[in-house]
Amino acid sequence: MTKTAFLFPGQGAQYVGMGRELAQQYPGVAQHFAQMNELLGFDLRHLCWEGPEEELKKTANQQPAILAFSVACLSLLTDAGIRPDVVAGLSLGEYSALVAAGVLTFEEAVPLVRKRGTYMQEAVPLGTGGMAAVLGLANEEVDRLCLQASAETGLHVEGANYNCPGQIVVSGHTEAVARLMELVAANHGKAVKLSVTAPFHSKLLVKAGEMLSGALDQLALRNAAIPVVANVTADYVTDRAQIRKLLVEQVSKPVRWEESIRRMLADGVDTFVEVGPSKALSGFLKKIDRSVRVFNIEDAQTLGKVLDSWGRVC
Repeated sequence: MTKTAFLFPGQGAQYVGMGRELAQQYPGVAQHFAQMNELLGFDLRHLCWEGPEEELKKTANQQPAILAFSVACLSLLTDAGIRPDVVAGLSLGEYSALVAAGVLTFEEAVPLVRKRGTYMQEAVPLGTGGMAAVLGLANEEVDRLCLQASAETGLHVEGANYNCPGQIVVSGHTEAVARLMELVAANHGKAVKLSVTAPFHSKLLVKAGEMLSGALDQLALRNAAIPVVANVTADYVTDRAQIRKLLVEQVSKPVRWEESIRRMLADGVDTFVEVGPSKALSGFLKKIDRSVRVFNIEDAQTLGKVLDSWGRVC
């Protein structure tokens, strides 16, 4: 029997124009963007649809923007009677997954991730930290080189996102990340500096997690109605107290995405739907297991493909 997982993208998935086409065709999508504006008190919808890109890329803007569009896409699937057996989201995407699982409402999640983005940006002074994508090396090799770069610089760099075989994102102090990139090249890998403004998912953001904890204390989280695979543990979680604890830890701990996908695969999930902007998670999936069915929804064409195919595959 088919088991379905919905996957939700994180930071970096945003692009100018996302959601505009669907909002023109589906009143429910338009309502999500309008509600986002009301919750935030400024016109983030305009940034999503018209830019400028540099403003949309700011952490405190892209987090609520991506979440709002992802949840709007989710509403189109649920309205069509398509529901998941399990959900997961990459970093920020975990909040969209928690909305899908009933842990947070949309009204709670939008301002919460706006605060999360602000805390993450303000935890480390600009220029102090950075991130890089490492390609072509095994996880263990990257971890070893991170330790070496940290020892040589007296600073810190660590694995931040274990996305798929041969792709790991590292995060830490700017100088340590630069040294890590040199070591990767010397060991026949490739490293690409990422255009981010903070060292996400590293121990440098512990302060941001502490600030997020205060924001979470003001919300009455609910137990998950469907299992959520948590970034920090790559395991299922439904208990609201455990979810809260993991959300605080997630800010400064690595995202174990490949392990999360493999956990779902081992439990019989054979159909994945990426819900929200871009197709990065679909790309990771194909590198983990090419045998599974993978869909995404971000515009009318991709929505149509899912709706047309669903009765045949599920």
